[in-house]
Amino acid sequence: MIIRHSFEKLKEYAEDFPVLCLTGARQVGKTTLAKDFLMHKENECVYLDLEKPSDNAKLGDAELFFTEHSEKVIILDEVQVRPDVFPIIRALVDENRERLRFILLGSVSPSLIRSAESLAGRIAYIEMYPFYLKEIPDYDLNTLHFRGGFPRALLAKSHQAAKLWLDNFIQSYIEKDFPLLGITATPLKIKKLWEMLAWQTGDLVNYQSLSNSLDISNNTVANYIDYMEGMYMVTRLQPFFHNSTKRLVKTPKIYVSDTGVLHRLMRMEDFDQLTGTPQMGHSWEAFVLAQIKACLPSHLSLYFYRTHAGAEVDIVITRGLTPIATVEIKYSVAPAITKGHINSIEDLGTTQNFLVIPKEEDYPTKIGVRVCGIKVFLYKYLVQIK
Repeated sequence: MIIRHSFEKLKEYAEDFPVLCLTGARQVGKTTLAKDFLMHKENECVYLDLEKPSDNAKLGDAELFFTEHSEKVIILDEVQVRPDVFPIIRALVDENRERLRFILLGSVSPSLIRSAESLAGRIAYIEMYPFYLKEIPDYDLNTLHFRGGFPRALLAKSHQAAKLWLDNFIQSYIEKDFPLLGITATPLKIKKLWEMLAWQTGDLVNYQSLSNSLDISNNTVANYIDYMEGMYMVTRLQPFFHNSTKRLVKTPKIYVSDTGVLHRLMRMEDFDQLTGTPQMGHSWEAFVLAQIKACLPSHLSLYFYRTHAGAEVDIVITRGLTPIATVEIKYSVAPAITKGHINSIEDLGTTQNFLVIPKEEDYPTKIGVRVCGIKVFLYKYLVQIK
């Protein structure tokens, strides 16, 4: 058993909230974590998978079922399919808020779990990520980068088995999950959109290009991407442009969230093939962003910065509306610090500035940018950014 960092968050939040909600993509390990957590707490539990008809039927009278199991912790998996239970859960926990009563598991973001607002003040949300470096620090970096962090892909016995699992995972989302949440396009069109987003990874999202290629409106494309982001399949990194008089790019950058999924959408066969393509830099950028996002303290936020004059940096870390650090990402063992990065530092006024590379180096430069490997950055420097 690999101990997930979300385990500690569950322990902490369980002391204060009667309802916990673990969100994250399908197959990321939410069910395993919830059951393991309750086993360590020595709590009796009842587990229902609400996408399983026989389990869903047990909530025909949800209030009666919950009352009959009031002494146990109730785990409801894929809770987004039964938004009607949220008001019932609210009423029951208001009668007894002294202990943990429910663990809800959802494969969509809280914003897509309708009626969840009825539990405000009673529920703590914990986003669970695929495996990342700080959870498996001794794992081979290139394997994690290429296969991504989904447990069944990363821990597969061979690259071929990992690719087969990822292909089936992608197909399941296309044929089942996206339509369930309201994406009405054909599976072929959904797949084409997802593949196009893979090839745009690390670039500004080009809604017009996507719209023209798919023969649908810009608004429809944006709506589909909203859902894909809400299902943790893509990430849009927003531009930072607070209180600036400069002409700034205000279009978000797009990333396929997991690099294993990214590489299968691009039909990359192995790491060597990937390194021989122009997409390697974008893939590395997506990987580093995912690692930082998974480890980022809750009081910090991530943006990018780009001006029309050429100042540009891949990641800006902010506290509130104040930029406090920059991170440039290069797949190179001898990276050059660009004028665009230097100009961004001057514009933003950040005093902590980094260039993250695949080699585990750690050295300062004369211009105040520290070059370091991704592990060094996560373990040594990200934890210091306050």
